[in-house]
Amino acid sequence: MTTPKQSQDASPESRSDCSVAVKGVSHRHVAVSEVVEWQLPEEEPTALVYNGRSFAVMLASPADLEDFGLGFSLAEGVVESAAEVDDIEVLRLEAGLAIRMTIPNIRAAALMGRGRAMEGRSGCGICGIETLEALRRPLKQVRRPDVAPDAIAWAFQQLNDHQPMRARNFSVHGAAWCDRLGQVLLSREDVGRHTALDKLIGAMSQAGVDNNDGFVVMSSRCGFELVQKAANVGIGLLASVSAPTTMALSMARQVGMSLAVSAKANAVVVLE
Repeated sequence: MTTPKQSQDASPESRSDCSVAVKGVSHRHVAVSEVVEWQLPEEEPTALVYNGRSFAVMLASPADLEDFGLGFSLAEGVVESAAEVDDIEVLRLEAGLAIRMTIPNIRAAALMGRGRAMEGRSGCGICGIETLEALRRPLKQVRRPDVAPDAIAWAFQQLNDHQPMRARNFSVHGAAWCDRLGQVLLSREDVGRHTALDKLIGAMSQAGVDNNDGFVVMSSRCGFELVQKAANVGIGLLASVSAPTTMALSMARQVGMSLAVSAKANAVVVLE
């Protein structure tokens, strides 16, 4: 895979906090108010373009977009490996941002029947899917890593320290890759939980991470789309701050994945 490049016009993508300051009025009591500065997370329509054809438009925070493009491609099964993505270019267009990628023609042809009919919202990983059958696409079996509950708890404790965007606007999700001892090694953020995971998967691929030798911890609840993405790239343990949905747990069981949840008093619940 060639080195990703970025258009100069896409310079906002390099900002680490992706926040915009706005004025508001703080009301502490009925008779006490003051003007304050509040940070709002940026969110922009971002097109994923393969071989010149737009496949999907997602709403995302304009940071780490090369990682997003690569991670989305892997997690959604557009390509089988990062080596199949020959180039990634981030461009700013009049209507938003575009991540242009070049993939083998056989992969591009396979996308013709998978196009999304509408944009993907930041809070949903399935918007625009045209058929119910697309939700049940075959998933790869994964291998559960040998990770102690204490390691998962340690990862949860570190997560906030690896979310610079959240420190500014308190409104985004974080996804982090941890080793078997629970040490956070990589992290990415986005307004959408599934997009944060896409970005993390892309960063892991760029770093040459062994996806079987650790686990992912996330600041959100665990929806089934997170299980799908994790399974597609061989992640065997997914830990989330909030409990998974029943559909997520059922899907995790089908592929052999463990799900873990943060509980009170720094406890960890592992669901298998």
